[in-house]
Amino acid sequence: MEVPVLKEKKILVTGPTSQVAKPLVARLASDNEVFALARFREPKSRSEVEALGAQTLAVDLAGGEFGEVPQDFDYVLHFAVVKTGDFEYDLKANAEGVGLLMSHCRNAKAFLHCSTAGVYHDQVGRPLKETDPLGDNHRPMIPTYSICKIAAESVARLAARLWNLPTTIARFSVPYGDNGGWPWYHLMMMKSQTPIPIHTNGGSRYNLIHEDDYIEMIPALLANAGVPATTINWGGSEGTSIEEWCEYLGELTGLEAQFSSTDDTIRGLELDPTVMHDKIGPTRIAWRDGIRRMVEARNPELLAAKES
Repeated sequence: MEVPVLKEKKILVTGPTSQVAKPLVARLASDNEVFALARFREPKSRSEVEALGAQTLAVDLAGGEFGEVPQDFDYVLHFAVVKTGDFEYDLKANAEGVGLLMSHCRNAKAFLHCSTAGVYHDQVGRPLKETDPLGDNHRPMIPTYSICKIAAESVARLAARLWNLPTTIARFSVPYGDNGGWPWYHLMMMKSQTPIPIHTNGGSRYNLIHEDDYIEMIPALLANAGVPATTINWGGSEGTSIEEWCEYLGELTGLEAQFSSTDDTIRGLELDPTVMHDKIGPTRIAWRDGIRRMVEARNPELLAAKES
């Protein structure tokens, strides 16, 4: 297995305005010809991505109109996701869209489809393996999310076989970093004294993965692409929980987390990283170190208030 060096390559990144893909675009654009594909309904978001050094392509994946999209990409990194709550539109954009995109980019060396831990059945009671049952676990928060992601995985597997396009399906856990993420939203809730929802039945454990780690893992994920598609859990090597990271945020800032038990939130989805460790390797950034960096980058005044 040869891990590609992502320099002087032609790369397509979808979903470039997201908290996840934006730092990836910034990192790749310094050494590669990067094209960024999104709906770009707001001119500001398009100009922000172009400022990172990427060429932008305004495309709605639900429509499948790829006339202006090149077909000679070396690699495709598919991070786009649509969450309108309209099942018909979201299935078109997320499931049919990935198939249409893979058909258009069938000559790529490898295709990375960013899926989610949200495809799993959430009552297994242990860290989840790639072979564990799937389920509709996100419905209380994002009604279309789990079903669309499961459907998209199936379409990606079919397209990989139809077009002989080496594909990796990476089931992503909770990303965060200097540009924010779920722990940062919890910090803002702590600041405003807003209760943070946790599931009534507990088990609010996840695998925080720092942006430095997930960006560094992209080449190895591409190297593991295959036909049939390869499926890999993708998250931090060390599991943690909402309660634990909020407690640590409190230690850093002096703020106190208030929790609210409810059935109207997602249950924990901790991943088993065994396959990732074998094929990709472990993550480097311990979650406490990453969270401190996040607060230093986004809210240094909260650290200063605690230290004073």
